[in-house]
Amino acid sequence: MASTSSSIVFDDIFTINAIDKDGKKFDRVSRLYARSKNYDMDLTLDYNIELFPLVNGDSFAMALASSLSRDGGAPTADGEDGEDKDRDVWRPDGKGKRGLEEDYDYVMYGKVYKFDTGSSDIVTAYASFGGLLLSITGSYRHLTNVVLGDPVYVLLRK
Repeated sequence: MASTSSSIVFDDIFTINAIDKDGKKFDRVSRLYARSKNYDMDLTLDYNIELFPLVNGDSFAMALASSLSRDGGAPTADGEDGEDKDRDVWRPDGKGKRGLEEDYDYVMYGKVYKFDTGSSDIVTAYASFGGLLLSITGSYRHLTNVVLGDPVYVLLRK
């Protein structure tokens, strides 16, 4: 899991079990179903197949982050919250600071819109990335830093 000074709230390696098992609904979007190697989490994720092509059986690293800032928006030496100084971590002109997106192949920005508690210690967190959906199910211990209503980045790499 990520350290407390990092903006990464969850990370693990997933192996794809199925892609579009309910049928293909959109031309450029697929839904993958995957299982994590370390934390026994189940993942369902919609993603753009042209930007990040995957096939059944592939493994990929996934991280959920509250910010693209590498230091997690930690307070600065003068006591100010680091969130404002890192607001432009990613800029289209390339003049911003280098953030977490430099280490990943595919990044989406969205919001955690639902958090379900299931049986015993199993929970499911749901996020939407402009209509592309994510659900991750597993032990609440691994999702304690994922907060309902908070913005979230999903970062993927092969």
